[in-house]
Amino acid sequence: KCADKVMIAKYIIRNVCHKRGKSATFMPKPIFGEPGNGLHFHQKLHKDGKNLFYSQGGYFDLSDEALHYIAGLGTHGQSVMAFTNPSTNSYRRLVEGYEAPTRFFFSVANRSSAIRIPKSAVSQDQKRIEFRMPDATCNPYLAVSAMLMAGIDGINKNISSSKFGPLDKNLFELPPREQKRFISIPSSFEKSLESLQQDNEYLKEGGVFDEELIEVWRQIKTENEIIPLKIRTHPYEIELYYDI
Repeated sequence: KCADKVMIAKYIIRNVCHKRGKSATFMPKPIFGEPGNGLHFHQKLHKDGKNLFYSQGGYFDLSDEALHYIAGLGTHGQSVMAFTNPSTNSYRRLVEGYEAPTRFFFSVANRSSAIRIPKSAVSQDQKRIEFRMPDATCNPYLAVSAMLMAGIDGINKNISSSKFGPLDKNLFELPPREQKRFISIPSSFEKSLESLQQDNEYLKEGGVFDEELIEVWRQIKTENEIIPLKIRTHPYEIELYYDI
């Protein structure tokens, strides 16, 4: 249902713009020098009507399940991004100096964190996390599935969240040595696909993903997007090197 709503929203926005002689883009970084467009996913798990992410007295009232879920997202984040950030343009948004995160850690109301805890979500029903990496070039059905599988793997394996924070500071204001305590995001789409090739067993639990889907996704994206862009001259290269 969540993925359906993403597709419907994009469809409506494009059609409204078209009727007015305009166009809409969901590119993560369409304009150089401006902040990009993210598609943040708010997430929580329920069982028997109870929000499993709430436990009074924990860090911002997060439960152990929530912290393990966060750890799963952080642990598998680089390969998850092959589905949540599946375009070469995705990684032009994820650079230091803007509002997009560049390392996997969690925090409350922190624009530099990959996993943010909304400050306004204080009640038991509202308690949730927000994964801030994704953008609207994703296939939401694959992206939502990948995020859930990573988080659930964290719960099933009791993965510790300690190496992912919390860090209640702006990451970009810390010395480089302190920033490097946290796992970095992939520097390119090619790198995230390499991570997916190396780290995908968690996706195949219960038959949610299979080897063929993962390999075909990696192959199509590499042959149709990464390689064609690599072999084409970039307009900025003309400005840099034309008169050399």
